[in-house]
Amino acid sequence: MVNVTIYSKKDCHLCDLARDTLIKIQQEFPFSITEIDIEKDKTAFDKYKYLIPVIEIDGEKVFKYSINENELKNILRRKYRSQ
Repeated sequence: MVNVTIYSKKDCHLCDLARDTLIKIQQEFPFSITEIDIEKDKTAFDKYKYLIPVIEIDGEKVFKYSINENELKNILRRKYRSQ
C-alpha cells in the first residue's frame, strides 16, 4: 500500500486544506496517511518549519505549501501501476 505522510502543525490553515484534500482523494485511491506534527518532532521542525504542509509519498517529498489535486492523482496512478 502507498504511504502518504503529511508534515503539519496545529492552527495551520494550509495544513487543514492539504489534509482535507488527502482524505478526499483517499476515497478514489486507497493509501495510508501518516501525520507528523512538526512541533512535536525536532528533526521535522528543523527541516520543514517554513515549508508546511509538506507531503511525502513513500518517503519522497512531492508537495510543499499546497497540494495540486490532479498532480497527486497522477502520482498515485503511476505508483499503483508500478506495483
